[in-house]
Amino acid sequence: MNRCTLFIASITLVFANTANTNAQSIAPQDLERLKKMEDSLVVTADSMYAAFLPDTRLGYCERFVKQLVRTLKIENSYQYGFDSLKQVINILPSGDNAFRMFNWAIEAGSIPKRYYGAIQMPQPKLKLIGLNDYTEQLDRGLEDSVLTGGKWFGALYYRIMPQLVNGKKMYICFGLNNAGLISNRKILDPMYFDEKTGGVAFGAPIFGVGSRANPQQKVVRFVLEYKKSVSATLNWNEERQMIVFDHLESLSNDPTRRYTYVPTGQYDGLIWADNLWHVRKGVMQVTILEDGQAPDE
Repeated sequence: MNRCTLFIASITLVFANTANTNAQSIAPQDLERLKKMEDSLVVTADSMYAAFLPDTRLGYCERFVKQLVRTLKIENSYQYGFDSLKQVINILPSGDNAFRMFNWAIEAGSIPKRYYGAIQMPQPKLKLIGLNDYTEQLDRGLEDSVLTGGKWFGALYYRIMPQLVNGKKMYICFGLNNAGLISNRKILDPMYFDEKTGGVAFGAPIFGVGSRANPQQKVVRFVLEYKKSVSATLNWNEERQMIVFDHLESLSNDPTRRYTYVPTGQYDGLIWADNLWHVRKGVMQVTILEDGQAPDE
């Protein structure tokens, strides 16, 4: 585990003042500090991603994390939008103002791509929960493992969607992990707050899909794995009120080799009912035409 990952994993800063920030605003002098520190973060992020010597990128990542923590310690920083920083890292809201997530990934020489995340709570004084990329330790257990203590299946998130499960608030995190050598994975990872520890947990048995080891068992994390050279869709469809994803099939007709899966042009979906995501096949029909065949109106 590299130093930058260790630093991220160790972040859990909790201060006594937990007042609601809805009526709070950033003091003018603090706003000026935030703007200057944001400019510095953007410069460091550029080196973190693209330093000429790849082995130095981890050092820049560590510097970036320390700068980010110092910046977020400014009172009411949660109210600051970070419009410039959003151009270089992901800053995603929870959808219900319960938190926001800072999220990025780097490639550094021979070290596999690493993912980084930190969750900021909406408080005047900083509460920040760091996440530790656990990708390398998860393989066949990816669909069955509930992760706690800051452990997290690293990904670049592109949507966070609130979800009520048996009266408990969860957040469905839509992400991409392309750290694999021969395959990419898009995931739906349920996240929720652990009231006992004050941290977060990832994974909940709310997908009626079945795991590789046990097709009858609910999985805690939905995984769409496919060939490295292709792309696949996995996202919420507002019009249909469901999660829509590419139907995948193996090029080698071997379902066990996920790295051979490619989209067929058809789409499947996940529909929420009875506190479970249920699979529906063929939710968007696509007509595949022969060469020279014209589409019907």
